[in-house]
Amino acid sequence: MENPSVSSAPVLVTGGAGYIGSHTVRQLVERGERVIVLDNLYSGHRWAVPTEATFVEGDMADQTLTARIIREHGVKSVIHFAAHLVVEESALNPGKYYRNNVLGTLNFAEVCHREGVEHFIFSSTCAAYGTPEETPVRETAPTNPVSPYGRSKLTTEHILWELEEAARLGGTQNPMHHVILRYFNVAGARVGGGLGQATAGATQLVKVAAEVAVGKRSAMKIFGTDYPTSDGTCVRDYIHVDDLAHAHIRSLDYLRSGGRSEMINCGYGKGYTVREVIASMKRVSGIDFKVDEAPRRAGDSVAIYADTTKVTELLNFKPRYDDLDLICRTSLDWEKEMLKRSMR
Repeated sequence: MENPSVSSAPVLVTGGAGYIGSHTVRQLVERGERVIVLDNLYSGHRWAVPTEATFVEGDMADQTLTARIIREHGVKSVIHFAAHLVVEESALNPGKYYRNNVLGTLNFAEVCHREGVEHFIFSSTCAAYGTPEETPVRETAPTNPVSPYGRSKLTTEHILWELEEAARLGGTQNPMHHVILRYFNVAGARVGGGLGQATAGATQLVKVAAEVAVGKRSAMKIFGTDYPTSDGTCVRDYIHVDDLAHAHIRSLDYLRSGGRSEMINCGYGKGYTVREVIASMKRVSGIDFKVDEAPRRAGDSVAIYADTTKVTELLNFKPRYDDLDLICRTSLDWEKEMLKRSMR
């Protein structure tokens, strides 16, 4: 797949002020793309959007607003991040997740189809698989999400496929094509500093461990120590946020080159236990922070990591930061940077 020239048409990024979105926007800007960020700042931050990007504060579910943005700027490509994503919260408040992640995205995707957007990249999740029967997990594995969050993302995947098929049945010659990226565990912060996970109350393991290491939290918990793994804790596939951002850019290049719609796993194809992640954070920080043990959480699978054949072959994706210590170190550096900012 040849890397096409940067398009003169801008890329619209929803949720571009959030964690993964802001890293992707930064990389798009650095390669010379024109970028429009649409974000309601529910969990994103205005400071995370580079000055080179056009920022619009608003909701992606607002069809009048999104249609105006697409028309006025001649948008042909969209990267869609805007979503609620806390698994535990989704179980307690499923309506919030279906309204935003499903209905909101339906409103947005319908406008994109109607206004002639050609490329749509969707931020999905490995939670669509639920508890997989085999690892590594291939894209052909059965889907059985165990949380409203996972189900909301899987439902949205179906919507994208069905909107494309409806457009084709209706006679559209070039319907909007999409790439669905099913993320595994995203972690770390921008190599070189300046960007990272800044959402209050974040639950990601690496983020929590970094917060404990710098003293933002007094301790952390391991949920379940009796799993059938090498040390009794769950195994997960951790991908550095800069590599994941780059996978979105490779997806954009793929679609601009005429690629058909696809669903693709995004991970490194190997897993680390919870204890291994904590040991890495202790190693890079030099802090032997407190770790408590707690019972298993409902819905946690023993092990899940990606089969990366498709992302490697189809997108020519080559990870640059496949190193657990580097992932932990960048997260730790980011937490230290945030502490300094709070003291100014």
